[in-house]
Amino acid sequence: MIELDALQTLNLAILVLFAGKFLNSRIEFLRKYNIPEPVSGGLPVCLLTWAIFALSGKGISFDLGARDVLLVYFFAGIGLNSDFRTLLKGGLPLLILLGATIGYMFIQNFTGVGMANLLGMDSSVGVLSGTTSLIGGHGTAIAWTPVFQERFGITNASEIGIASATFGLVLSSLMGGPIANLLITKHQLEPKVVEQPDVGVVHEQQQTSINLYSMLMAWLALNLSIGLGSLIQEGLEATGIKQLELPLFVCCLFGGIILTNAVPRLMPRVQWPQGSRSLALISDLALGMFLAMSLMSLQLWTLAGVAGPILGIVGAQFVVAFLFALFVVFRLMGRDYEAAVICSGFGGISLGATPTAMANMTAVTNRYGAAHKAFIIVPLVCGFFVDIANAFIINLFLDWFG
Repeated sequence: MIELDALQTLNLAILVLFAGKFLNSRIEFLRKYNIPEPVSGGLPVCLLTWAIFALSGKGISFDLGARDVLLVYFFAGIGLNSDFRTLLKGGLPLLILLGATIGYMFIQNFTGVGMANLLGMDSSVGVLSGTTSLIGGHGTAIAWTPVFQERFGITNASEIGIASATFGLVLSSLMGGPIANLLITKHQLEPKVVEQPDVGVVHEQQQTSINLYSMLMAWLALNLSIGLGSLIQEGLEATGIKQLELPLFVCCLFGGIILTNAVPRLMPRVQWPQGSRSLALISDLALGMFLAMSLMSLQLWTLAGVAGPILGIVGAQFVVAFLFALFVVFRLMGRDYEAAVICSGFGGISLGATPTAMANMTAVTNRYGAAHKAFIIVPLVCGFFVDIANAFIINLFLDWFG
């Protein structure tokens, strides 16, 4: 095994982002369909490590300690851009998207069970390759592995879950941009007001309001949000109620929301970084590095044993998710520009993970314009409510088909 330490992993992720930017500038397909630069650069590295393993028998492992820290910074930044007035405006759309996503979760599990039966596999494998590993992601798949092993005798449940989550992550990275491009082009959509994007800055713009002290202020605000988020997480865990235990990145999102709605009102002379280019740039960097590390570190050779049937199931899930976003989510969310951006994020919700959803939306908004409501609604739905609903839905389907 070839092992890369934390510094080598970080430097490779930087090169991945440069490679992604180069490929997107040269390949029309990637640019046209808003494929995120970390995806464009990360997938070739992932395939390269697979080729190295196939030729030499040596796998490559990465020290990903910095990756989770970057995710926390990103969501703290989203929280810092969230004014309560925007949140209140997004209340009803949030409930609509949550209802649509929960309805889709039932469809996803029925699709998984149907495809598993069609391929001669146990129905419980369909649940494992449904919301357990797709909407749930790698963490949920790993957490549920003992249940599938002990209750249903699926000895390779871990491999199936990880394979499904991995293929879903890749496909979700490629889904969001084409969905948004199709909807925006077909319906001639554009943002109501041209504003600074929530994540990233327009690279072609020559002059920006970024300087040393604006960056330091944004960094300080992010650190304060993370500190408050950690306290929120500890407080929720102290209640002893399992359903209230939230991932740290969700707690930091709430921490950012609290601070950005309190500090400017209590201390109006403070140059708070909400909506600033400095905060947007740090958020863009954190998300890009996180996704680059996630994709370049995928060890595809570990999935060879279950790749065939799982690709069949996840491929069917991709088609269903794409159609659901196109014909259901877009219409329910208002058939406007914000709805198109939310649909690109739904690609991440349905098959991948919250960071993938955010990367999809970032790629779209950096090209077409800001969609503030989407950046609040989507992470709250897929980073908080869906995880709670998923536990009940998985249990329900295991009772039905177990």
